[in-house]
Amino acid sequence: MDKLHMTDWDRDAALTTARILLEIKAVNFRPEEPYTFTSGWKSPVYIDCRRIIYFPRARAKICELAVDKIGRHVGYETIEAVAGGETAGIPFAAWIADRMAAPMAYVRKKPKGFGRNALIEGDVPEGKNTLLVEDLTTDGGSKIQFAQALRDAGALCHHTFVVFFYGVFPGSFETLKKMDIQLHHLATWWDVLEACRERPYFSESDMTAVRKFLENPVAWSAAHGGVASLEEAQAYKKKGGG
Repeated sequence: MDKLHMTDWDRDAALTTARILLEIKAVNFRPEEPYTFTSGWKSPVYIDCRRIIYFPRARAKICELAVDKIGRHVGYETIEAVAGGETAGIPFAAWIADRMAAPMAYVRKKPKGFGRNALIEGDVPEGKNTLLVEDLTTDGGSKIQFAQALRDAGALCHHTFVVFFYGVFPGSFETLKKMDIQLHHLATWWDVLEACRERPYFSESDMTAVRKFLENPVAWSAAHGGVASLEEAQAYKKKGGG
């Protein structure tokens, strides 16, 4: 969802989520030693959404916002089951499913066992409108794999939710759109930068470097030894992350 189509509620939820992530130190800036993602993109920023599980009040608020957002943008009775992606998506899927009073399963990265449910644990939500949940996404790649596994097992999967969406790398929405999957998220890096205006969480030099990255992430990645296009990122993934 772009800024032009965001409601006041969406903006408030995004900033609240960004403030929580900053408060629990889930936000990492490292321009001098960039991170390398599984897609090969180089980035000076990294979000560790796994930290959320340690903080009960933070995770409760984020899950509250998640369920509210799903209700507003998908529907209050549309989702019939929730599935988490192994491993980071599992706790968030469990909390969201509990709040929605919906069945919950999770999707493995690799098969275990036999039969059509080799990738699905819990039970196969066959014929059910299933929400795929993960903690974050950089370019949407892993969502394709998990969503396809759900569909192959007989589930209907047209919506995926993440707490945090990087929102800068090319192809994120396009790839999911081709599979008829809509991505829903609470916050992006732009929301983190806006929240940083309220308090000096990071140095001005770090903030400047991050802004340069966000304004042109492809050029920034290429200049720091990372992939320089969506095609290169896809090839990098096929090689298993290098």
